[in-house]
Amino acid sequence: MKKPIPFETGCHHCSVRMHSVFNVLQGDQLAEMNMHKSCNIYKKGQYVFAENGLPTGLFCVNSGKVKITTTGYDGKEQILRLAKSGDIVGYRALISNERYASSAVTLEDASICVIDKDYFFKVMESTPKLMFEVVKKISQDLKTAEDHIVSLSQKNVRERMAEALLFLKATYGLEEDHQTIQVNLTREEIADYVGTSTESCIRLLSEFNQDKIIALSGKKIKITNLPLLIQTANIED
Repeated sequence: MKKPIPFETGCHHCSVRMHSVFNVLQGDQLAEMNMHKSCNIYKKGQYVFAENGLPTGLFCVNSGKVKITTTGYDGKEQILRLAKSGDIVGYRALISNERYASSAVTLEDASICVIDKDYFFKVMESTPKLMFEVVKKISQDLKTAEDHIVSLSQKNVRERMAEALLFLKATYGLEEDHQTIQVNLTREEIADYVGTSTESCIRLLSEFNQDKIIALSGKKIKITNLPLLIQTANIED
């Protein structure tokens, strides 16, 4: 039987909150936020928001994994960012009062809360610490995006593939064996993040497997030689 999706709807008792920008809120602030949000279950592959849509609130991932994507002129999907439990998504369009320039799609069943737009702006204005946390989050995501752009423009596809696996490890962590990356992505999704074709992605993962850098089992990817993977990614200390 499939395990139920973990879902903590009350802000006071939400352990995820302590890993989000809302960790600075306390007492009555949490009670008020609880009154200005709604929480929903999203099935795997479901849109949280879609490109060109109008934002009405801020999304906070309670549990599950989400990909932020855009579609190129050739119709090919490009994964811009990956979100996990505690992350906020959809903030750029919300804050800039623009339509969404990307889409958010669940990688697995997820529980996600949406905080009312007007309330979010109100609590940011009245709570400088929250505003600082949001600015810090924006800065961190911008740094990740800049690093990804540099990687796409300056590294070859083998280096990018290795770097992508390290990024997935850093974002989602490892399973109990301390080797298997704790996310299931299709080969097409990995290719969309690396910026290559699905065929090249399959070939490279097979090469990494043959070189004993990783071990493959369906969608599961186990890192069997971390130092060699880091070396392959050509990452400087």
